[in-house]
Amino acid sequence: VLRAFDDDDADDMFRNWATDDEVSRFLTWRPYTEIEDVCVTIRTWKLEYGNPDHYHWAIVKRDIGQVIGSISVVDFSERNEVATIGYCIGRKFWGQGIATEALMAVVKFLFCDVGFACINACHDPRNPKSGRVMIKCGMHYEGIRRRSGYNNLGVCDQVWYSILREEYDSMETAVRC
Repeated sequence: VLRAFDDDDADDMFRNWATDDEVSRFLTWRPYTEIEDVCVTIRTWKLEYGNPDHYHWAIVKRDIGQVIGSISVVDFSERNEVATIGYCIGRKFWGQGIATEALMAVVKFLFCDVGFACINACHDPRNPKSGRVMIKCGMHYEGIRRRSGYNNLGVCDQVWYSILREEYDSMETAVRC
């Protein structure tokens, strides 16, 4: 389930992913050490929900009813109709297809409801599992931008993938708009 974050999600976020060095290894934010910092982050996100161009969801694992990660549009261009997606999920939930399911739902929403023409995402080459999520969602390899990113390991290359609206429309697994 994808939904907006609320104040009650702080404990799940703190426990399920925000404090884990391994989860944040290839991300730009440092692991949290205090629950109050998580509360402040969630309050900030909630304020941003008033902006119609803000797309950020909690990933809830339906069978346990807990928030286990997040997915969001981290950058977009209205002019080019391109959105860039970022996601993270708690380590104990890796390898279960949850990130793929969440990304597919966001791709559908951004194409069908918002009207973007291209959705893209990138990963550090040392994190190929994130790239496999993108491939499973029908994204195509675009290339490597050398030394174009920064994460908790320092300056890094970025491996880029994208999918165009017409490619999405022709996918057998796509949920039609």
